[in-house]
Amino acid sequence: MKRFIKLLVIALFVVVLFVLPLQAQARTIKIGAIFPITGPLATFGTSCANGAKMAIEEINARGGVLGRKIELIIEDDQYKAEEAANAAKKLIERDKVVALIAELTSSLTLVVAPIAQQSKIVMLTPTATNPKVTQVGDYIFRACFVDDFQGDVMANFVYKTLKLKTAAIFTAVTSDYSKGLAQFFKQKYTALGGKIVAEESYSEGDTDFRAQLTKIKAAKPEFVYVPGYYSDVGPILLQARELGITVPFGGGDGWDSPVLLQTAGKAAEGCFFSNHYSPESKDLVVQTFVKNYQKKYNAIPDALAALAYDAAKLLVDAIKRAGSTESAKIRDALAATKGFRGVTGVITFDANRNPIKSAVIIEIKGGKQVYRATVKP
Repeated sequence: MKRFIKLLVIALFVVVLFVLPLQAQARTIKIGAIFPITGPLATFGTSCANGAKMAIEEINARGGVLGRKIELIIEDDQYKAEEAANAAKKLIERDKVVALIAELTSSLTLVVAPIAQQSKIVMLTPTATNPKVTQVGDYIFRACFVDDFQGDVMANFVYKTLKLKTAAIFTAVTSDYSKGLAQFFKQKYTALGGKIVAEESYSEGDTDFRAQLTKIKAAKPEFVYVPGYYSDVGPILLQARELGITVPFGGGDGWDSPVLLQTAGKAAEGCFFSNHYSPESKDLVVQTFVKNYQKKYNAIPDALAALAYDAAKLLVDAIKRAGSTESAKIRDALAATKGFRGVTGVITFDANRNPIKSAVIIEIKGGKQVYRATVKP
């Protein structure tokens, strides 16, 4: 009898120690995320991870969804295509996630999207703005506006508000994001009556831009459009000012990092970029998000954090409305999203799974990002 009781106690111990935690884990709803937590775009990756984590923690604190907690599994792709592809396969095949929040750049999102589409797993990118992204298939969505809209926004602002009639374009030819923005800015700007007086290019990671900037200076533009990421834009602005180019520069949401101001300093003064939201907004939803984010991370949230926060909330909202974790049902519920109130605006998906939402113009003034205007679609 004593031996039996002893074996029973051991068996119960094993159940408590191993079986119950596994059962609890099986009850969670797994969502995967892929961001460049390390590498040249680490600030962007960290912001996205922070925003997504905060959203999931808030959801879990309110009981989760469908009676289950959300488990967010984040993978670091280091801003490398091979790592992004491997991370997607791991999350889908091994971790059995029901959806993905991935990636943040257009180039790597276009690496991950075919994998998700083939696996029939919903993928929602928080920040990849290139139009090609959602063209991959019906399981691919985005939480941000598209580059054609973003390019139009800046072209309108430069031509109509700043009243600058000539511009140069400096494009990162290794970036789908940069090439797309450059194309749409040029189309709209010239359609308005503006003239492109110079077009130059560089590769991401270059450090010396003086040869191209010298050619741009010789063309005497009133404005220079640089649709790149902050890691390249900072040195570009510094070298441009050293060469005596004093006109305003501008770009897209890839400029939104404190590293840009740290690198460029006064060289960034008087420049502009289009973005998804401004932490200066008086909207209660925005201010609540900013307050909670600052309390948690001791930093003002950039647009990347806000978009990833919205993406996580959008996905969970779709799971709740679907009443299921089945991929096709999540997809259909997400596609039917109308009037979702996010930090970055009110979101309704169009037929191509792109959100209809506003953009803002940010001016760099006094060493800070200053809200300048809101532009509706």
